[in-house]
Amino acid sequence: MHLRMVLFCITLSALVCAPLVADQVSMKNGDHFTGSILKCDGKNLTLKSDYAGPVTVPWDAVVAIQSSAPLHFGLADGQTVVGTVTTADGKLHIQTKDTGTVTTAKAAIRFIRSTEEQAAYETEIERYRNPRLVDLWTGFVDLGYSQTRGNARTSNVAVSANASRKTSRDRINVTFTSLYASTDTAGKPTVTANAIRGGLNYELNVSPKAFAFGSVDLEFDEFQKLDLRFVPAGGFGYRAYKSEATTFDLNGGASLNREFFATGLERTSGEVLLGEELTHKFSAAFSLREKLAFYPNLTSRGNYRINFDTSAVASLRKWLAWQVTLSNRFLSNPVPGRQRNDVLLTTGIRLTFAK
Repeated sequence: MHLRMVLFCITLSALVCAPLVADQVSMKNGDHFTGSILKCDGKNLTLKSDYAGPVTVPWDAVVAIQSSAPLHFGLADGQTVVGTVTTADGKLHIQTKDTGTVTTAKAAIRFIRSTEEQAAYETEIERYRNPRLVDLWTGFVDLGYSQTRGNARTSNVAVSANASRKTSRDRINVTFTSLYASTDTAGKPTVTANAIRGGLNYELNVSPKAFAFGSVDLEFDEFQKLDLRFVPAGGFGYRAYKSEATTFDLNGGASLNREFFATGLERTSGEVLLGEELTHKFSAAFSLREKLAFYPNLTSRGNYRINFDTSAVASLRKWLAWQVTLSNRFLSNPVPGRQRNDVLLTTGIRLTFAK
């Protein structure tokens, strides 16, 4: 009987004391929440309730908090203090292990994190400081398709992709564009466009505004009779302007142009590289990107190449957009019978991704 009484008292004590050791949040409207405080970003506070799961409330509407376990507090003066918290006279009293009680106004709190949330935050910060090669990639895939059926049967397929990885030290950018079009009149299929372009670019920051770069561009164009253009290049760039909405970069260097044509002609040329790149956000939903590269030929004086690319993008969802892209390649000395200018104009959906 004595043993049963002891077990009953222990159970009753646990049930009575459980709410006392839980974190508590009091609201202006008189509501009270109990559970475990997870985080606060200065706008919203998230609490894990024992019965309702995660609960998010506006930080402005909170009048008092109390914790049973240490929390990490970021203050307006840049300090981070760790300890349990109580509220009295409209102020937070944080009981730290080493420096005693720190008293602060609620408005001075920039963030609150539980031990688990703080560990996750520090892991994420370390990921950005020392990212793996597979981390931090963002990009998009553009898809466009059209066809006609009737007296003439035509098909047009355009695919473009871009992947970029940017850190505080460097940037990697990979591009790919393909256009294929065909027509079938009176049972005679004919290819009318067949071009593939791609490249890899690496930038290493040498100062807040200057960077060194190395790149490789590859190109195939059936109707220019170009089997392969292989262009390794390198040089330096300057970030001439940067704001929240606009960036403008200048770059210059040298390149080696290796060309292989279906006619059997092969050419190797040294080139100067002069270029610029502009991005601008007109609004949260509409943006423009433009890139121009000019290649004066050093081996065959008077000849040159121009690469020009621009895209206008209208966001429909966070992951979905509509794009119109213009890509122009000008070659001053094509093989006989070929035009000097090749323009690709495509439009279609854009699928974005981030890792």
